[in-house]
Amino acid sequence: MAGPADAPSVSEPNKAEEERALVAIFSAYTVSATFWLIVATAVGLLVAVKFIFPDFATSPLASFGRLRPIHTNGTFFAWASPALVGLALYIAARSSGTRLYSPRLAWIALILLNLAALCGTITLDLGYNAGDQEYREWLWWIRVIFGAGIALTTWNLIATVATREDEDLYLSNWYTISATIQAIIITLVALLPWYQIGLGQVAVQGYFMHNAVGMWFTPITLGIFYYALPKLLNRPIYSYSLGILAFWTNLIFYPIIGSHHFLFSPLPWWLQTTAIVFSIAMVVPVAGGSANFLLTMQGRGDWMYRSPAMFFLVGVLGYFFGSVQGSVEALRSMQQIWHLTNYTVSHSHLTMYGFVTFTIWGGIYALLPRATGREPYNLLVGVHFWLSTVGMMIYVVALGIGGTEQGLDWIRGAPFIESVVDQTPYWLWRAVGGGLMFLGHLVFAFNVWSMIWGPVRAAEPVPAAAGVPA
Repeated sequence: MAGPADAPSVSEPNKAEEERALVAIFSAYTVSATFWLIVATAVGLLVAVKFIFPDFATSPLASFGRLRPIHTNGTFFAWASPALVGLALYIAARSSGTRLYSPRLAWIALILLNLAALCGTITLDLGYNAGDQEYREWLWWIRVIFGAGIALTTWNLIATVATREDEDLYLSNWYTISATIQAIIITLVALLPWYQIGLGQVAVQGYFMHNAVGMWFTPITLGIFYYALPKLLNRPIYSYSLGILAFWTNLIFYPIIGSHHFLFSPLPWWLQTTAIVFSIAMVVPVAGGSANFLLTMQGRGDWMYRSPAMFFLVGVLGYFFGSVQGSVEALRSMQQIWHLTNYTVSHSHLTMYGFVTFTIWGGIYALLPRATGREPYNLLVGVHFWLSTVGMMIYVVALGIGGTEQGLDWIRGAPFIESVVDQTPYWLWRAVGGGLMFLGHLVFAFNVWSMIWGPVRAAEPVPAAAGVPA
């Protein structure tokens, strides 16, 4: 007599359909994000070229004042946000051992995110913007569309995880759900107009611009880390407890530190000092999270250099050094040198590119082939890695050194034009680094095609780590 395990499952066709729906959503988010990555970074490369040749492309549509916010908002909200949302939705279903709560909501959210990106790009290039509020130059109604897409994603994530098979909530979902909730709060705070007058606007801007990175991109990116890295290395994360410690300390320390962007401003001195203290305290979650990832990688060097885990290695190094750099920058003595210089551009690229973007790439290379059954060409993954890594290092080092020299020129009272002339060689290297990064993005786009529509090829087997079954 056949037992329950021998009986055919009546739900197998439904499970296959749910699997196809999840894979289609993951693939669509990745393709959409990749398209915007090419667009946003092509604009960024054009901006870098204009620093060297200021008379190049002088049309109002190609002016620096319009292109720069297209680049920054595009990389934030058209590339990184949809890519991370797609990964988070896939991870929520996979880690919970259940289906995605609503594929329909996921598709609607993707449409809203793309609609916001399209409208934001067009309106900025036509000269319509919300003023000089960095990273929120999109008109208010465009940010409402983007926020609606994130709100739908939040509901989808929570409802998916609520139907999980196990009682325990996997660590990745702590981070991704927290990030989407925080993104809604940040968007609302930045939209409500009543207190955004005078110094109120300054305080809100500090809150928004820093928490867009620290309470949206950082936790959702760390959530990708906690799922994709163990999958890729075929071993558990080093410490669940360390991950929880980093989660709560990040949530406690990060929200207040945005005011360190406005040291020596009319903002209350106590608020500036509190931002500095909490910025230094951020070393706790950063060190905890970085140690957790590096200890997970420990002893797997034989596999890492042959796999996309190298993207995660750059990601964790970008997270640690970029975050510690931010803590050092928050000191008043350092702000006197680096504030408003090219050094801050170097710092932002080390965090948003070296940490967030490299982790996205690692997550896509780790999980998309598992979903589609199609592997990228390993040689081209390596080409992408080295073009982007070398390009980023050239970019970050050049502007870091150049920005320091720029600040020292201002401190010694040199004529402003002298500080501009002194930046010329650094801007050249900035364009060289940016060019290499952009070439890497083109290779990545081809690799995405390979992982979704390319030929089905066998993947290199992952060696089992000690204590983990093969």
